[in-house]
Amino acid sequence: MFGLTEAQISEFGLTWGLGLLIAYMLFIVWDLAKKSDAGKLGTFVLFFVLAFGMLGFIAKSTIKWLLGI
Repeated sequence: MFGLTEAQISEFGLTWGLGLLIAYMLFIVWDLAKKSDAGKLGTFVLFFVLAFGMLGFIAKSTIKWLLGI
């Protein structure tokens, strides 16, 4: 399809699809903090705890890019 292999299409979908999902989840966390009047510390805790799992995906992608894998 369009001169791309299945592996290239899968990698593109995984990277951009999960990236967009992560951005949406960060918006949800921000909205949750805003609606609950969490304050600065509460907002930080929400982002740290709820977004900690996303950090692993971002780190993996960055390490793969740096190593050229």
